[in-house]
Amino acid sequence: MTKIAAASVAASVDASVAGQPNILLIMADQLSAPFLSIHGGPAITPNIDRLAAEGTTFTSAYSNSPLCAPARFAMMSGQLNSKIGAYDNASEFTSSIPTFAHHLRSAGYQTTLVGKMHFVGADQLHGYEERLTTDIYPADFGWTPNWGDAEGRFDWWFHNMDSVVRAGIADVSNQLDYDDDVAHHSIRKLRDLARTVDTRPWMMTASFTHPHDPYIARQQFWDLYDHDSIPMPLVDPISDDENDPHSRRLRHVIAADATEISDEQIRNARHAYLANISFVDHHIGEMLDTLDRHGMADNTVVIFTGDHGDMLGERGLWYKMSFFEHSARIPLIVRRPGVPGGERVDEHVGLLDIAPTMLDIAGVDVPAMMDGRSVLDGGVDKTVVGEYLGEGAVAPIFMIRRGDWKYVSSLVDPPQLFNLAVDSSELSNLAADPEHADVAAAFEAEVADRWDAPAIDAAVRSNQEARATIDRALRQGRFEAWDYVPQSDAPNQYMRNHLDLNEVESSRRA
Repeated sequence: MTKIAAASVAASVDASVAGQPNILLIMADQLSAPFLSIHGGPAITPNIDRLAAEGTTFTSAYSNSPLCAPARFAMMSGQLNSKIGAYDNASEFTSSIPTFAHHLRSAGYQTTLVGKMHFVGADQLHGYEERLTTDIYPADFGWTPNWGDAEGRFDWWFHNMDSVVRAGIADVSNQLDYDDDVAHHSIRKLRDLARTVDTRPWMMTASFTHPHDPYIARQQFWDLYDHDSIPMPLVDPISDDENDPHSRRLRHVIAADATEISDEQIRNARHAYLANISFVDHHIGEMLDTLDRHGMADNTVVIFTGDHGDMLGERGLWYKMSFFEHSARIPLIVRRPGVPGGERVDEHVGLLDIAPTMLDIAGVDVPAMMDGRSVLDGGVDKTVVGEYLGEGAVAPIFMIRRGDWKYVSSLVDPPQLFNLAVDSSELSNLAADPEHADVAAAFEAEVADRWDAPAIDAAVRSNQEARATIDRALRQGRFEAWDYVPQSDAPNQYMRNHLDLNEVESSRRA
């Protein structure tokens, strides 16, 4: 495929987009790969299973930063979080950082965002030509953590255990309302794309907020599962005396250290989580069926992934913010027209690879600034690196995943070394084992070579202080929101007297 320079498009749009496929990126939020049936898990997901049967499944995909906003900013930019200042859920995603949407749009694509992307800052598009919904989370600096107060809790926005204690069934919730909107606009946009006169290829992101907590599910999806058969955590809670320091801090951050949780509440939460995976799967099926009905499947690459996982009670931990498998391992499936399905690729990949992959699909040169590579390259057992710089940490946490090994390092905590080939539950930390001293030392040397940990620590703390100052100021007097407000083209929708009725009726059929 002829490459197109992402920085400029000298030729006409028609010439530049010749042969480029459409791209549909579908995202789930907080979907831990081990729960999916394609990875041996209990979730009932016929449409994700269909995607896997028709596409390529990457069995060892990771979030490069297991927290919503940082994970998404790394994914869209293809760059490590420490490079772009995307530390936590209140870090600004700077307008000067190119994203895959910018690159694809420069190469002639029409680009659309539907749903959650957790952009923080005044720029709420970041290369998307249009955005059809607002975000579910705030766009300002209010959620800025404070590493200078390790014992403090921001109780108005920190996680607590209410999501577990109150897990169960409801017909509507804040998040169900949101994903209903995402599903509606996604299907409507796909239908619009099927009947558009715009000849450009398109890239659309449809991003759901489920199965992210709170663990509240609709009856129809709850009823897909036998409650008594819901699997409980494989690893029991670990006492503070035996726990690693970061896990102890996380238990405090989510108030798990101050909340008694019954087995039935754990089962309810896990039941609702699985039900909400099926809820997302249902909407994935609607989108796949829409592509089929309108003849777009044969020219559309479908990518399915998530931003991070959910511990869901494993080790007594919930939610994310950790590099343990349930928190950091995510789904990734790529379905390409004309490429045989059912392949499973075991090499390690990460969200940093999404942007290079999308540019590769579109025939666009991958900029040297990107830290990932296209997952379509194949042939190399790739190293995945990660950074955690958000709440619950008190210093940068770095992760290296290579071969059978996972290594986790921090300035303030003892290192962790796990051999996942023989210890999939990550119960045996080999970092201090004399038999593995050479492996641990090599990884620690690599961490020192890859990252300037003291400099990153100083940058994060300085940025936290600056954002806290700005947030305090902007809460005084008149409030101006950065949150995205979707625009409606009502004067040109449906039937209007400046439009020809016959042309409107015929053009809107597909």
